[in-house]
Amino acid sequence: MQAWSIMRAAAYGGAIGLAAALVKSFAPWSDTQSGSAIAKELIAATLAFALLCGLAAALRNFIQRRLTRSESR
Repeated sequence: MQAWSIMRAAAYGGAIGLAAALVKSFAPWSDTQSGSAIAKELIAATLAFALLCGLAAALRNFIQRRLTRSESR
């Protein structure tokens, strides 16, 4: 099996986090926030989702290497 690209997973995760924060910030049911609060939330969600998805891809690659190494013995 081919390893997952950690950078690609982090980029996709960042995009998902940004989209989620945009929906949450500009939803009609949410309170009006200042520009700096929205910016902080967008940046935090983007970085958090990017880190989460990058770590998930790295963990998947690590587990896959361990499993394929143990099968070949």
